Amino acid sequence: MELDRQTCERALLARDSRFDGWFFTGVHSTKIYCRPSCPARTPSLPGVTFYASAATAQAGGFRACKRCRPDAVPGSPEWSPRSDVIARAVRLIHDGVVEREGVSGLAQQLHYSTRHLHRLLRSELGVGPLELARAERARVARVLLETTDLLVGDVAYASGFGSLRQFNDTIREVFAVTPSALRTRRRPLVAEEGSLSLRLAYRPPLNVASLFGHLIATGVPGVERWDGTTFHRVVTLHHGMGVIGLTPEDGFIRLDAQLEDLRDLMSLVTRCRQLLDLDADPTQIGQDLSRDELLRPLIERAPGRRLPGALNGEEMVLRAVLGQQVSTKSAATMAGKLAAALGASTSRSDLPSAFPTAEAIASAPDALLAMPVTRRNTLRTVATMLASRELDVSPGADRSEVRRVLGQVRGIGPWTVGVVAMRGLAEPDEPLLSDLGVVNAAKHLGIMNPRELATRSEAWRPWRSYAVQYLWATSDHPVNSLPKGTNP
Repeated sequence: MELDRQTCERALLARDSRFDGWFFTGVHSTKIYCRPSCPARTPSLPGVTFYASAATAQAGGFRACKRCRPDAVPGSPEWSPRSDVIARAVRLIHDGVVEREGVSGLAQQLHYSTRHLHRLLRSELGVGPLELARAERARVARVLLETTDLLVGDVAYASGFGSLRQFNDTIREVFAVTPSALRTRRRPLVAEEGSLSLRLAYRPPLNVASLFGHLIATGVPGVERWDGTTFHRVVTLHHGMGVIGLTPEDGFIRLDAQLEDLRDLMSLVTRCRQLLDLDADPTQIGQDLSRDELLRPLIERAPGRRLPGALNGEEMVLRAVLGQQVSTKSAATMAGKLAAALGASTSRSDLPSAFPTAEAIASAPDALLAMPVTRRNTLRTVATMLASRELDVSPGADRSEVRRVLGQVRGIGPWTVGVVAMRGLAEPDEPLLSDLGVVNAAKHLGIMNPRELATRSEAWRPWRSYAVQYLWATSDHPVNSLPKGTNP
């Protein structure tokens, strides 16, 4: 979103919550920055500056408002649709790359020099990668202080700070209070022993049946499980494994996490948000797609459909290959057998294994890859490319390069490339025109041939992936609803 002052002023005067996370308001008289919907008295417009990110506001000398908590809003919807290097850098920073590998590691992943990356980020956002990473660490730390019973030292560690002193100084500077003072406002969720529970915010509306229905219907046995209220799964992160639970509740998604290493928490939160597409702006997307008279009734009937994403891009690629030309249930069954044979074991009887790594699949003997020879060869080829980083599907991946490389693999067709783009890379503008469900839905709406569908879909840009979700909803496929007996 390009910050147009007139638009920002109108949103501020209306206290429009739809713009929360899109921009922040810095009030010069108080040196506080707020979300647009802050309930405090509206400041004089000449005395405010609008910022595209909390990091930019903090760099301008503003501290976070204690009343509206601008750090608790969903992330900006801007970064997921964009594929330029700045958006890719932001996604990697949110995934914790700076904490793990430093700014030089971030620049290396993007194939830029450190100096040029600084220049690019500052030219658009006004701050560099260190300031962006610092703002993200502060946001995570505040959430942990106010919603968990973690010791302060563990909070500093889990949110990516290098030392307790750095943690204390940052909290005082950003929030104008000590970590202990933030802790006194604690409203923790009741969590099981050894587990953390956090609230994940989103912009309403949220179509729970569509989002969780897709995750449940495509769930891998032994790796993912739905118990009627919560979606559980085993996760493999940078420093270890874990088990998470995602529960839709009133106004937020509850995340319960048991992690081997708390350093993975920051990355986990980011990936859960991508899995559930929680930073999207469904109201704006719905308005844009509703310009098409065929889509409008579908959106009015069930607004708030999201893009079910992926916690791990490599896993999504491998699962997409397994899903070629077979049913959803068959693909899940094959993935479950692979996980049981090649995945790392857990101590849980209900979730006994993680999804196997690309390295494990690439080196697996043929006997363990029980599938047709052509698919086995394709799967092994893709796994080898992922293991060697010839195919990069990390949060900072170049989407066009992924399409090019994956499309050259023998046995990979447009459908697989499209699914990887949509679910693995959070591409919002993938039409998936070759998908049978999309074709059948289009015919149901009166679009009878592929050329007409391709022409019609041009009007759905830049949200064609979301149009696919609404088209899929015209069928009674299990991905469109929660299992019977579920109480979301």
